[in-house]
Amino acid sequence: MVYGLAPRSWTDYLGLTVGGTLSNAGVSGQAFRYGPQTSNVTELDVVTGNGDVVTCSEMENSELFFSVLGGLGQFGIITRARVLLQPAPDMVRWIRIVYAEFDEFTRDAEWLVSQKDESSFDYVEGFVFVNGDDPVNGWPTVPLHPDQDFDPTRLPQSSGSVLYCLELALHYRDSDSNSSVDKRMERLLGRLRFDEGLRFEVDLPYVDFLLRVKRSEEIAKVNGTWETPHPWLNLFVSKRDIGDFEQKVFKELVKNGVGGPMLVYPLLRSRWDDRTSVVLPEGEIFYIVALLRFVPPGAKASSVDKLVAQNQEIVQWCVKNGIDFKLYLPHYKSREEWIRHFGNRWSRFVDRKAMFDPMAILSPGQKVFNRAL
Repeated sequence: MVYGLAPRSWTDYLGLTVGGTLSNAGVSGQAFRYGPQTSNVTELDVVTGNGDVVTCSEMENSELFFSVLGGLGQFGIITRARVLLQPAPDMVRWIRIVYAEFDEFTRDAEWLVSQKDESSFDYVEGFVFVNGDDPVNGWPTVPLHPDQDFDPTRLPQSSGSVLYCLELALHYRDSDSNSSVDKRMERLLGRLRFDEGLRFEVDLPYVDFLLRVKRSEEIAKVNGTWETPHPWLNLFVSKRDIGDFEQKVFKELVKNGVGGPMLVYPLLRSRWDDRTSVVLPEGEIFYIVALLRFVPPGAKASSVDKLVAQNQEIVQWCVKNGIDFKLYLPHYKSREEWIRHFGNRWSRFVDRKAMFDPMAILSPGQKVFNRAL
């Protein structure tokens, strides 16, 4: 940022190691345009399971390069990464718009992520929230400034137990006039079918926008929830099945909220590189779903166990009902579950393991492989 440059693709929370995010994917609201962080790296230094220190890229030691990207740390430890940069904007107009109907929310979200650069926003995410005044899960979580209020009388009478919010950002320079920014924003918003009167916006420096989750971390540390267990569940769900998922999960299993954000927004498969070790649902459009649970301080272990059990219930429901999904940041307890997770990419994953970590030195924690292959 000192040189006026910034990575093209970020994660929402920046208190992570780049090697760690590259070992999974690295997803945020810019991923619809530039792909995940794994699609925005040109060179790596990796310590393999063989004990070798290797520099790799698409052109040099490419098999290792694509193996460790999304490889869950199974083939090597990333110690250096060269990532793509672009000119950093000065300012961001941060916008939230509310929907009562999931179909309209997804229709607009999918339209936005499918547009060319100037025909869309620079950042597109979304989330589900409870249709009520719960300060943690409901209406108060939507406004972007203390002076803004959520007016529930603006909701249609048909609104249900949960509502949906598109979170958008428009980048601009200090030299851009307010009228030009307003014009571009209104042109884009004019195509969308959100509920009138439930629109919130604020202008802030780009760095402050990037650190928005850091602010939430500071609040969580003060109230004690940062140090409690976080039984999070992250999934990729195909466009084909996101409607069924919404009916079962959002409107039934977690209709009262999860004590934290419930993210849902579309991504484009064509922005991902199939040569990496990441596995995705079928189809061009799929959704990331993130149930980011926070447990109140002093909660009993049994209450945490219930949340973990509910996560497992959601996964098992997806499996039983043939939902086209993949866990993001996956955690499975058996080899059979890992084989199902990777599907037809399993044999490639096994071959890469044999090539870069034949002694399975990097294996035990995730239970993908045993030490004795």
